[in-house]
Amino acid sequence: MTFEEYVSSRGPALVRLARLLTGDEHRAEDLTQDVLARAYVHWRKIARVDHPDVYVRRMLVNANTSWWRRRSSRELATAEFAELPHRGDLGGEAAERDELWRMILALPDRQRAVLVLRYYEDLDDGTIAQILDCSPVTVRTHAMRALTQLRGRYGVPTTNGSRP
Repeated sequence: MTFEEYVSSRGPALVRLARLLTGDEHRAEDLTQDVLARAYVHWRKIARVDHPDVYVRRMLVNANTSWWRRRSSRELATAEFAELPHRGDLGGEAAERDELWRMILALPDRQRAVLVLRYYEDLDDGTIAQILDCSPVTVRTHAMRALTQLRGRYGVPTTNGSRP
């Protein structure tokens, strides 16, 4: 597969993944463009790996994490989610979705990445582990902690640590 074929088939999905990771449409487009520019330079090497999409997704997740670590990027971009009307101004399902996205964006980077890769990209724990360069057990731990935190914030009662 050539680089151009890869970008035309997977580009929109990469932008969507970046948007879910960052919570900001413009930052997601910049992040994806930066990652694809770096991938282009090394495409021959990337194309030879078994799963180039896993490799590029890992680049995207790592680039998102690195962006926050750089001193020059300490400013906080205004997320589109913050510009949405308050919960009372939205209809029932839209208000719940808005509230849930605000809670997801407040999660630590790794937990948010696991939820996005699992529930929006529909990837299994093994593939997520490859992307995040960790073990499948770590993926499940991050998912469990994120879901526990979301349930607590959303007010879902749990009994003895079990699911409702």
